[in-house]
Amino acid sequence: MATLTVWKFDTPEGAGGVEDTLLNLQKQELIKVLDAATVSWPAEAGKPRTKQLHNLAGVGALSGTFWGMLFGLLFFMPLLGAAVGAAAGALGGKMADIGIDDDFIDSVKSQVTPGTSALFLLSRDAVVDRVRDAFPGGHTELIHSNLDSEKEARLREVFAH
Repeated sequence: MATLTVWKFDTPEGAGGVEDTLLNLQKQELIKVLDAATVSWPAEAGKPRTKQLHNLAGVGALSGTFWGMLFGLLFFMPLLGAAVGAAAGALGGKMADIGIDDDFIDSVKSQVTPGTSALFLLSRDAVVDRVRDAFPGGHTELIHSNLDSEKEARLREVFAH
C-alpha cells in the first residue's frame, strides 16, 4: 500500500534539504520513495514555490499534472477564475475518491503557510519514526493520509492522461 505523507518544516528552506536524506533512507531500506515534491514558502512571498523531486521518483512516479493540480487546490485556488475553479472543483471530487479529501486539504492549507516548507511524499514501507528523525534542521511535523491499493490505482488512472 502506498502512503501519501506531508512533512512540514518550520523554515522555507527545510524541505529543500531532504533529497539526499531520502536517498540515504532508501539505501538503508527504511523507505521506498515512489515520488516526491516540495513546497517552499518564504515569509515575504505571496505564494509558495513548488518543485517535483525527479531524482527520487521511482517506477510508480506520478505525473507533474498530479502535483500541479494538488498544489493548485492547496495554495492557488483563491487566485483562479470561476471557470477554472469549477474544473478544479470537479477534480477535487476525483481526488476525494482517491483519499485526498477536504479535511486533508484544509489541514495542509492551515499548516503550510508563509515562512514554512513541506515535503509531499508518496512512499511505501516507511519506518516513520526513523524517517522523521533523519530529516535535518529542527522541528518536523507529519501530516499523513494513507492510500490503499485501490485508491493508489485510481490516483494513477486519474492522472495518467
